[in-house]
Amino acid sequence: MFLAHTANSRRWALVTGAAVTAGALLTGCSGGGTSSSSASGSTDTINYALPANFTPNWILPVGTAAHLNTNNSSISQSLWEPLIAYDGSTGKVGWNKDNSLATAAEFAKDSKSVTITLGDRHWSDGKQITSRDVEFWFNLVKANKADWASYSPGKAPDNWTSLKVVDDTHFTITFDQAYNQQWMLANELSMIRPMPQHVWDKTSDSGSVSDLDRTTADAKKVWAYLNDAAKKISGYATDPLWKTVSGPYAIKSFSTAGKVQLSANAKYDGGGKANIKTVNLLPFTTTDAEENALRAGTVDYGYINATNLSQESSFTAKGYTVKPWSGWAITYMPYNFNNPAMGAVFKQLYARQAIQMSVDQTTLSKVVFNGTAVSTYGPIPQGQSSSFVSSEQRNNPYPFSTAKAKQLLTGHGWTEQNGTMVCTTPGTGDNQCGAGVDKGTKFRMQVLSQSGSTVTDNMMSALQSSFAKTGIDFTIKTAPVNSVLSQAGQCKADQAGCKWQLSFFGTAGSWYFPAYPSGDSLFATGGGSNFGSYSNSAVDKLVTQTTTSSSDEAVQKYSAALAKDLPVVWLPEPDYQVSVVKKGLGGFAQDSLANFHPAMWKWTTK
Repeated sequence: MFLAHTANSRRWALVTGAAVTAGALLTGCSGGGTSSSSASGSTDTINYALPANFTPNWILPVGTAAHLNTNNSSISQSLWEPLIAYDGSTGKVGWNKDNSLATAAEFAKDSKSVTITLGDRHWSDGKQITSRDVEFWFNLVKANKADWASYSPGKAPDNWTSLKVVDDTHFTITFDQAYNQQWMLANELSMIRPMPQHVWDKTSDSGSVSDLDRTTADAKKVWAYLNDAAKKISGYATDPLWKTVSGPYAIKSFSTAGKVQLSANAKYDGGGKANIKTVNLLPFTTTDAEENALRAGTVDYGYINATNLSQESSFTAKGYTVKPWSGWAITYMPYNFNNPAMGAVFKQLYARQAIQMSVDQTTLSKVVFNGTAVSTYGPIPQGQSSSFVSSEQRNNPYPFSTAKAKQLLTGHGWTEQNGTMVCTTPGTGDNQCGAGVDKGTKFRMQVLSQSGSTVTDNMMSALQSSFAKTGIDFTIKTAPVNSVLSQAGQCKADQAGCKWQLSFFGTAGSWYFPAYPSGDSLFATGGGSNFGSYSNSAVDKLVTQTTTSSSDEAVQKYSAALAKDLPVVWLPEPDYQVSVVKKGLGGFAQDSLANFHPAMWKWTTK
């Protein structure tokens, strides 16, 4: 799964970046088959396979922590275009103006404000899209920021001191200080999603549309109304609330099992008009079921397990092309630093070092991912070259060695008993277990991992064997990605929902970044996607520097710090997926930010 970053959805996936995530194809059987027509049936239709066990469950253009799956973001952006669509859909990450509502963003010379121009665009009901629709989104998010998954204290909307409407197509956002313009455009302004104020600005189905959101109290009521409506998945295709769109598609059907049918918006007046009239997004419980559908010819755009690359010829013989889809992402397992049983252990740097030294990323990349993954040792993607990665991260500060990992634990008050390390020397001295770690504590940790992926299962099994050699007991519990996300959020030790210790939802990448890979949401104290409640004041300062400095040095210092401090368990970053695409389907690049863009798809031959 994958968490997408807010600008793109903040998959948490968290991807989910991509890892985000019911029935075998829609019909409930385990093998495959779809309820739609054969993939080769029409040039007006395409069947796209969603990642296994990644069921779309949200279309409201503001995400909450349990709805960050990247597929939600891609669907939502097809319905309500972003103010600034920042993606890699053309083959290079940048501003995609064809699918944006803004045509220009002019920063002040002091970098403390930006004036944005809207294009001459209309909602599907004919009403003009205006600055008021942007202000509506702004006021809602400002009043409900704690519930917005993209929120990090001190960042948007905190650092946007005002939004002033100039006229229907111009508005100015003022910042609390000067910011790196590249970061502001790619990471914050791209999160803005103009919404139809004339339809959505109400507090009940029978409520009249007004300017309710101009006060905080009223904005909270509107937010509650929209979020309650968004929870009713079965009503997505019928509720009048969702009929007014700005994007190239509208919802034709949306099942709770995960099948989504998009229909081209005949009233769309932007530059990214849909080429294919009907898009069927198909859910699967397992990759095996999806591969069976490919072999049966009922999927036009799907994927195979990296472990099945040796079978490429069997798919090309059926008229497909195999195209690896690389991503601008990192993969990891977050710790729950507030877990009542293991939180105190996770807070010990030496313990996190021992865990990291027990992860053989090179072998995992080669064996589990069949060479389609790259080792990642810190918070900056390493699968694509950039000037952001520090030498410390690139060179791996904690090379794989279970022998040295075991020594690290025994040197800090742990003794191996029946194959598992036990704290026998509690205390805060040099050779003791550390603050809060009681005598007799066993080094036992459990991961809540995504289900439905053979690759994930194989990696977790390999980690279990490796940890055992260090004396760390590692148990694995699985659940669908959406369930993992909902069960593995920020919490306090005394809360019932704080029982999770490690979580994993990232076989296709845990977190997909916008173009500028700052970590304000992930690793800053209180960050909206900082699920494990990691907190380091020195890192917070470095994160702030990445957002205000235009120098790559700031990002490199951040990269080095987190490569050493290990806020999570770093794991190999795989390709988002190994795509299998029907020959004749073109018009697009596979977005390294892991969103899919159905409006770009077109049949050149069929």
